[in-house]
Amino acid sequence: MTAGNPYVDYARMDALHALPAPATESPYELQFILLSHVKELLFRMVHLEVDQARARLREDRPEAACRALSRAVRHQRTLIGCWESMNAMPVDEFLAFRDELGEASGTQSYMYRLLEFTLGNRGAAMVRHSDFTRFPQLRAELERPSLYDEVLRHLYRTGLPTPEHVVTRDVTVPYEPDEGVEDVWATVYRNPDKYRPAYDLAEQLLEVAYQFSRWRATHLLVVERMLGGKRGSGGTDGASWLRKINEHRFFAELWTMRSAL
Repeated sequence: MTAGNPYVDYARMDALHALPAPATESPYELQFILLSHVKELLFRMVHLEVDQARARLREDRPEAACRALSRAVRHQRTLIGCWESMNAMPVDEFLAFRDELGEASGTQSYMYRLLEFTLGNRGAAMVRHSDFTRFPQLRAELERPSLYDEVLRHLYRTGLPTPEHVVTRDVTVPYEPDEGVEDVWATVYRNPDKYRPAYDLAEQLLEVAYQFSRWRATHLLVVERMLGGKRGSGGTDGASWLRKINEHRFFAELWTMRSAL
């Protein structure tokens, strides 16, 4: 009987390496698939920490939530680094196998979409109906409070004047920025020593949002370098579509309240 390999057996590394199934002989296609796998797993790692932060906020433990968000940021930086490897691929080599993608696009990643939903950018129109059937966790996420919902509820419980209509809102409806929430954050930033836990939480949230925007911006640059103005493989307008979503910011009031300081 062949002796097992404890490391391979524990982490099922043999199954992992058997997953890639390139349609061509191009080593670049294999690299593309491997990088896609790495990014998907990193999305899951970020989501794990964001979900932990949400749970800690429900317990009114902002310091623990901050630690989870700090770990999420580390994973986000690694995610952004994946574009460096993708960016090393010559455009002619990418075009040699691009048609094999068909209608496949990274924007269809359900773990990426789950992460967006958990952070607060959500709506049923963002996902194909068939994906809700195949990945029920997406529908389940839309029916529970997002990370930002739990942040605002936590601020309300600590006595900050968070508008009641915000903390009691229907969480299945996409969140709309609120001037009252902007005023709460401005209060925190004008008195950081008085509201230290809320201030630290705000800074960690802003870092998560900043890294997410960096991810999108770097994605745009890589697509422009690889495809120019061509349409995206998933049917989007390619770079122009990415440029539009680059304007989105998570936790909007944390950005806009700076104008009031």
